[in-house]
Amino acid sequence: MDFTEEQTRRYARHILLPEIGGTGQARLLAARVLVVGAGGLGSPLILYLAAAGIGTITVIDDDTVDLSNLQRQVLHTTSRLGQPKVESAAAAIADLNPDVRLVPLRTRLTAANIDALIADHDVVADGSDNFDTRFLINDACRRAGRTLVSAAIRRFDGQLSTFRADGPCYRCLHPEAVAGGDGPTCANAGVLGSVAGTLGTMQATEVVKEVLGIGESLSGRLLRYDALKATVSIARLHRDPACPVCGDHG
Repeated sequence: MDFTEEQTRRYARHILLPEIGGTGQARLLAARVLVVGAGGLGSPLILYLAAAGIGTITVIDDDTVDLSNLQRQVLHTTSRLGQPKVESAAAAIADLNPDVRLVPLRTRLTAANIDALIADHDVVADGSDNFDTRFLINDACRRAGRTLVSAAIRRFDGQLSTFRADGPCYRCLHPEAVAGGDGPTCANAGVLGSVAGTLGTMQATEVVKEVLGIGESLSGRLLRYDALKATVSIARLHRDPACPVCGDHG
């Protein structure tokens, strides 16, 4: 594509990278990414995807901005307390990058709407905070053959992985929900705000890599981050032959 002078200046640091260049930047501008959740992970994720020039970002979230969110959800502001998070996200992105079309969906992700949503996007980024939603997203991405980049945080820790159609899926990592619910969450156990920023930013990087087809994917690998120890570790993930979604059943 032909860039305007403003776009050439905006994306100059990308265009200088041989791994991206003008062709890669055009691919980013043509990409469609579905982001589930505009909270702690979704905030830095959406901001960096928009700054990178991802052309269409659909954000699904049914919550409103609360004062307790602002410790980590940097997409939102005090002046937008009480607003739907997707509307707050749209306002922030309109200010950041007019090249980006942010589609705000103030609703919950359900079995009734997920397949149509995923089919319309290239990559799905999961920033949700419960197993039911994560399983729903994983299963739909597998059915549609879409790449899923999934992150999670709690207290001082986080984890991140990419699930491609030809690799292990999220249920290979977590076969079932934690007994008695989702276990400790940010709401009941707390979280260091900057950990959300760290993992959400890493998640944005992995989404961009998948769109561009560059670097080494996190498919088949699990990244774990421990903020208190200042360590990052990588573990191998293998497809579970007994997995109900991608295993050897049927």
